[in-house]
Amino acid sequence: MRVLVTGGCGYIGSHTTVELLNAGHEVIIVDNLSNSQIEVLNRIRKITGKEVVFYQIDLLDKLALAEVFMNHRIDAVIHFAGMKAVGESVMIPLAYYHCNVAGTINLCELMTENNVKRLVFSSSATVYGIPDTVPVSESSPIRATNPYGRTKIMIEEILQDLYASDNEWSISLLRYFNPVGAHESGLIGEEPKGIPNNIMPFITQVAIKKIPELRIFGNDYPTNDGTGVRDYIHVVDLAQGHLKALSKIMNTSGVNAYNLGTGRGYSVLELVKAFEKATGCSIPYRFVERRPGDVAVSYADCHKAWNEMDWAAEKGIEDMCRDAWHWQQINTNGYATAID
Repeated sequence: MRVLVTGGCGYIGSHTTVELLNAGHEVIIVDNLSNSQIEVLNRIRKITGKEVVFYQIDLLDKLALAEVFMNHRIDAVIHFAGMKAVGESVMIPLAYYHCNVAGTINLCELMTENNVKRLVFSSSATVYGIPDTVPVSESSPIRATNPYGRTKIMIEEILQDLYASDNEWSISLLRYFNPVGAHESGLIGEEPKGIPNNIMPFITQVAIKKIPELRIFGNDYPTNDGTGVRDYIHVVDLAQGHLKALSKIMNTSGVNAYNLGTGRGYSVLELVKAFEKATGCSIPYRFVERRPGDVAVSYADCHKAWNEMDWAAEKGIEDMCRDAWHWQQINTNGYATAID
């Protein structure tokens, strides 16, 4: 199968590309490299021994994107591309709406014109906002609390409308919880730009003493140790979830949302202790004020993904910590680190 992967050089996109290639699929990557590195392509080749076709294109450049569809007979699309930082989205909301929503519309218009009606969309658990109850199921209320999450809701609604207008479409909406970890080879992983927004690269950079200490936002939540509880999922499990979704959309029609998580929550302090145990590193930390909009507890109900896609996360918190640390040790300067 020939699969177009938008944002395929990014953290989740690169891991999914590896799984696609290992499963025998052909991959075409479109990425503007605004939040990723061209070196990722070399690492993917080292892991898989296979080539990918790459275009440095922004989805907002519809003419350039149209050439990709002209040059290749595409069977399905996995759509990761977009801006993704919650805090940044509050500061520059128009940029997020323009990039994420307009870029997706361009993509879907070209898919329609070229009769490509199979799509896996990278959504997010942020669509749920502050949940009333946990675990969070796909039927929980949708009410994001920031522009990033609202772009995901808007795109989900656009895709619902697209299917309503043409029942030949088959679309999976994958709502991720908290991806962490890295490929076991240590060749690809999460490389944030500047100060990390996500907790695991923050922890690993503290471990290599690039950052002096971990800041934990809040220790007065109604949880066992006062810190926030989240559902962390290994990025390779997440990538394999995309292959399951791809298989499903090739044989069905309709629009279906799926939570991708482990179904278990860990507090920030539990994650820190698990990392210390898995790596032998000591992680200094200090508590700071809560961030606006952060919830006390959020973890997924993943039964729908198991029942309908035959998918469940297999890797535990120790695997997540060990693989994230392995990536950081090998790549002290991220993708700028020379690899033999």
